Amino acid sequence: MKAHIVTLPGDGVGPEVTAAAVAVLKTVAARYEHAFTFDEQLIGGAAIDASGEPLPAAALAACQAADAVLLGAVGGPKWSDPNAPVRPEQGLLALRAALGVYANLRPLQVHPALASLSPLKNDRLRNVDVLFVRELTGGTYFGAKTRSADAATDECRYTVAEVERVVRRAFELARGRRQHVTSVDKANVLETSRLWRSTVQRIAADYPDVKVEHQLVDSMAMLLLTRPNSYDVVVTENLFGDILTDEAAALAGSLGLLPSASLGEGRRGLYEPIHGSAPDIAGTGVANPIGAILSAALLLRHSLGLEAEATAVESAVEQVLRYGPHSRDIGGHAGTDEVRDAVLEAVGEQADTAAAFFCGARACG
Repeated sequence: MKAHIVTLPGDGVGPEVTAAAVAVLKTVAARYEHAFTFDEQLIGGAAIDASGEPLPAAALAACQAADAVLLGAVGGPKWSDPNAPVRPEQGLLALRAALGVYANLRPLQVHPALASLSPLKNDRLRNVDVLFVRELTGGTYFGAKTRSADAATDECRYTVAEVERVVRRAFELARGRRQHVTSVDKANVLETSRLWRSTVQRIAADYPDVKVEHQLVDSMAMLLLTRPNSYDVVVTENLFGDILTDEAAALAGSLGLLPSASLGEGRRGLYEPIHGSAPDIAGTGVANPIGAILSAALLLRHSLGLEAEATAVESAVEQVLRYGPHSRDIGGHAGTDEVRDAVLEAVGEQADTAAAFFCGARACG
């Protein structure tokens, strides 16, 4: 198939891990006979330096015309003044809103070979397989804001339609997994959470095959660490989802391992590792590219519909996590390029195995 992918390397380690993910996508294209084209654009601090804007109009237009968008990371000390009128994060928020990617999927699994890196006891990490579905274009991050000399406000606003669409996405995803949805809110205090909960309860009636439960966000923060294997699909609002998924990353052993997919109504999506720009290691060649590579696998699956190719990339990553080489954040000594090359080799092996199986089944000459 043919696909046009826009890359937004961004800041810090973003360009390094994005380059690794692009290398994997190019290998997939060559091995499985696809035609992927790539268009690199600016976002975040790099865009501010070049144009004065965190999301230039040309970059946004390119993203809106693409089949998928692959993002690295934004931000860093250079642009961290909280009083600055233009900040890197504004570009990311504007992109999410413009693309209408309201559902942020963040899968979490704990690889047995890395369980010792988690602060939790290994017995609590068995069979952890959680899919977080975070509402991404509403709530506090997008609400009205005020600031005076002695006060500030951030409005948290949700409509029924905003809640309903992301909650339905969560229930649909749960049907393909273990049929269990946990909705996280703060309904004992917040009016937006009461709206959220009542909407979830109404929608649940349309999915009688899916078990639904409600958790308050503060208790959920504790339960994620005490019984993480109890959860299947967790759906929540923007701010809560941001915090809970970063907490959950500790279960996997490193932020550098986890991918995300931000989806809207169409097939085009925004894909990025959940980690930040890590300016302290930018340019040193030691960043873990696994989160970005797994984000590329999600791109293959959700935007391009290439399930076999996505599974091949995920299997290749699983092989590298099991046998190495490992980057420094997960106890190894390998650099970004060494981990990337190991994944590329494993992807090639996956493709060769698939081709041999196909020819064996069809008696290829």
